[in-house]
Amino acid sequence: MGDKNDFKKKYNKMIEELQVELVYMQDWVIENGKKIVIVFEGRDAAGKGGTIKRITENLNPRSCRVAALAKPSDREKTQWYFQRYISHLPSAGEIVLFDRSWYNRAGVERVMGFCSDKEYIEFLQTAPEFERMLIRSGIILLKYWFSVSAGEQIKRFQGRITDPTKVWKLSPMDVESINRWEDYSEAKDNMMEHTDTDICPWYIVESDVKKKARVNCISHILSKIPYTDIDHPVVKLPERTPEEEYERPDRSNYNYVPEKL
Repeated sequence: MGDKNDFKKKYNKMIEELQVELVYMQDWVIENGKKIVIVFEGRDAAGKGGTIKRITENLNPRSCRVAALAKPSDREKTQWYFQRYISHLPSAGEIVLFDRSWYNRAGVERVMGFCSDKEYIEFLQTAPEFERMLIRSGIILLKYWFSVSAGEQIKRFQGRITDPTKVWKLSPMDVESINRWEDYSEAKDNMMEHTDTDICPWYIVESDVKKKARVNCISHILSKIPYTDIDHPVVKLPERTPEEEYERPDRSNYNYVPEKL
């Protein structure tokens, strides 16, 4: 029990410090008009969402957003494959986190037969070119693969089934992925072989222990973005002027939410 408590205390301290650094990093991004894209990929229940939540929960949502796209519409299916992702790319001063990305084509679409062999091969050939264009345009692009073991994945799926706040996360596609573990492994390895480039490498996050994965990933993100501290003017609150003449309407004029606590 002691070891668990020590680990939890250490994690809480580290994640709090990292979240402060993320705020400093965002200040630098906004001040300097930088554009950040971070791609999160991995098997279902690998811990991507939990890490994204810890990254975003203290950041300014006006300049940090999550892109988690649903399956393409009939119209989007007729477009250039990367087209629907382009509209979600950041403008100056913005950070965009892709909770799954254009790499759907190299993963679920390949394994489940949602794309043809020709489309799959075309993707593997053009993805590095697409990412090279993004980087040349001034975007800082980072790609993370969350690696979870088969046993831990099953454990997390079971936890979702019994948790009413998480059962929505478990889709029929997730359940099918259990039977296609090796297919997904082969697809991931082939994806890495073609898209792990010098200009835009993949970084693998060992994620069987969620808290470790979060700390390790966030620490790495901060190490890859060359941010510096931004000076902010000291904010001083003015003295509040007491009300003298204005008389507020009676409370009975308004509808208040009933108190339950």
